[in-house]
Amino acid sequence: MAKGETKEIIKWNFIGNEEDVNNNNNNSNSIITTNNSNNNNNMKSYTIREARTMIMETMNPNDKRSMLALGHGDPSIFPCFRTCRNAEDAVVEVLRSVIALSTVNLFKRPAHVKILNRAVAEYLSYDLPYTLSASGVFLTVGCTQAIDVTLSMLSRPGANILLPRPGYPYYEIRSAYIGLEARHFDLVPENGWEIDVNSLEAQADSNTVAMVLINPGNPCGNVFTYKHLQKVAEVARKLGIMVISDEVYGQLTFGNNPFVPMGEFASIVPVITLGSLSKRWIVPGWRLGWLVVNDTQGILLKSGVVERIDQMMNKSPDPVSFIQAALPKILKWTDEKFFTKIIDMLRYDANICYEKLKEIPALSCPYKADGAMFMMVR
Repeated sequence: MAKGETKEIIKWNFIGNEEDVNNNNNNSNSIITTNNSNNNNNMKSYTIREARTMIMETMNPNDKRSMLALGHGDPSIFPCFRTCRNAEDAVVEVLRSVIALSTVNLFKRPAHVKILNRAVAEYLSYDLPYTLSASGVFLTVGCTQAIDVTLSMLSRPGANILLPRPGYPYYEIRSAYIGLEARHFDLVPENGWEIDVNSLEAQADSNTVAMVLINPGNPCGNVFTYKHLQKVAEVARKLGIMVISDEVYGQLTFGNNPFVPMGEFASIVPVITLGSLSKRWIVPGWRLGWLVVNDTQGILLKSGVVERIDQMMNKSPDPVSFIQAALPKILKWTDEKFFTKIIDMLRYDANICYEKLKEIPALSCPYKADGAMFMMVR
């Protein structure tokens, strides 16, 4: 800070859940708190999986026509989308190694966890202007558990969270379950599904604890630019809220905009990054994800957020041990040719889908997907 400058003071709205942090009752085995008194909407919510199951159950079993599945995000069901040999070999090697007898087949050990966390920190730091701390990395059972822990950690009476519209429905369902009020800001299709910053600011108040950003976008297939993400970071700082950046489709981009991690702007606003092996490596069934704290200013540490996350993870289930043990080799040694092949296929498929949609009078696609595995259609 230059001499004579006044230090900017930001009032951050989020804190670690004080009641649970100070609670010494060790009889609870659950990280979930249900508070229906804060949820004014009694209408039942459904996941995409539940809705799809209900639709499938109503289909006529005698109808012999083939069904084209457009409602799932698991590419591994198709033979052309298979994970790389390196990832498979890493898992097999772990299972057959002598080391497995002392590490993989046991509950997690602190030293083992540090090695894995360091591997994720190094992998994500490649695209950042600073080096992530391994102490801010938490391995989760897929990205779903990372979402669960993050939202549960923020939930307190009266708190609300800002979610994108359109967005990934699980955030809304999980928020309702734990009594965290969900408010929505708009994504603008005419601007490449950018965030309507005015809509974002209009929904926030002193009880807003965080906003969720999904990049590359699910379900819109958009990829935010550096300039737009920087603007969002500045608005979040102004509002005193953290950014939860869902980057489960990170690096899966095939348009004009390269992937920019939100952690790039951690000097402006604290960021929690969520990700996993599932999409980039085409292994959703392996259920290994991560929750990463991007906190260059130490804001999340001072506010008790990191402590709260650590407490919740200590009483949560862990990813499968042999997948964890294979993680460092998977992250470090996967051939770039594999990633290029996946991206080329996604680009090819996105172009076909976009062009074919033009031939259907009743449908329109306002924006051709630049990333992820989805395209929003009207």
